Amino acid sequence: MLVCLAFSNQFTTPIYLEVPKNWPKPHYDFSKNPLTEEGFQLGRNLFYDPIISRDNTISCASCHLQQTGFTHVDHDLSHGIEGRIGTRNSLALVNLAWSKDFMWDGGVNNLEMQPINPITNPLEMDEKLEHVVAKLQRSEKYKALFTSAFGDEKVTSQRLLKALAQFTVMLKSSNSKYDKVMRKEAVFTKEEQNGYELFKANCASCHTEPLFSSDKFENNGLKPDAVLKDGGRIKITKNNKDSLRFKVPTLRNIELTYPYMHDGSIKNLAMVLFHYTEDIYQSPTLSKQLVKKMELNEQEKGNLLLFLRTLTDEEFIRNPRFQYPR
Repeated sequence: MLVCLAFSNQFTTPIYLEVPKNWPKPHYDFSKNPLTEEGFQLGRNLFYDPIISRDNTISCASCHLQQTGFTHVDHDLSHGIEGRIGTRNSLALVNLAWSKDFMWDGGVNNLEMQPINPITNPLEMDEKLEHVVAKLQRSEKYKALFTSAFGDEKVTSQRLLKALAQFTVMLKSSNSKYDKVMRKEAVFTKEEQNGYELFKANCASCHTEPLFSSDKFENNGLKPDAVLKDGGRIKITKNNKDSLRFKVPTLRNIELTYPYMHDGSIKNLAMVLFHYTEDIYQSPTLSKQLVKKMELNEQEKGNLLLFLRTLTDEEFIRNPRFQYPR
């Protein structure tokens, strides 16, 4: 299945998002933002350009690095301009066409609106959209790129956001060893197969194949940080039932996207398994899947880790189309 639907004008080149066999239908509405090569390239340049931050030092790629699955690994919490420290670990940008909600608390439900938060957040880019538009309008480079994508050089916040979405919606990861096994192009080792069976028995209710995520918000038993005091989804819904619930993140490329959890408090996958088997924090909203203790011996943990590594997509993290534009 190829998704594009239409293209902006007669001078643009349509491109397509290929939906892998047996994957669900994407949630993203491509009819409102048809994919074009020119729009994609404009979005790619914007993604890597610190011009969208107040002091021209922070870009989207500052926290979303391709080689680490489009997230950061050098610190627990996202960093912004002037060394400011954010309040959450950055989520990996991958397979966003299949996401209904964005951010750890689901505070954004439209991919085109998602960049507004980091751009305007005082702890991240600390900029105003109108200032970004003004800077881009003064740039000969962006006059040319906007003309290619939209037919004229006019820069608007809507066009800016649509272009960024055209780039990020194409960040599809679907060619890991796991995917090749599912397509019968490869086989798991005995240990990886054992790990896969353990995954399906213990993890798949939240991290659902083939996206290894879900549209759910769950309390995964992480003890609340006394400093951050992050209640998660309750911040958006004001519903006590959503206290300590956070978006279930994808496990694709999980080997590369440490540190883990919304606060970046868990440094490696072995510690993640320790958390789920030995360190669950009991609270009223704890996910029902975690009420019963997860029992795994050391060999089983090792096999599960081997399976999780089969979710690493080398093609995705090295795809030149997603790299910094030269």
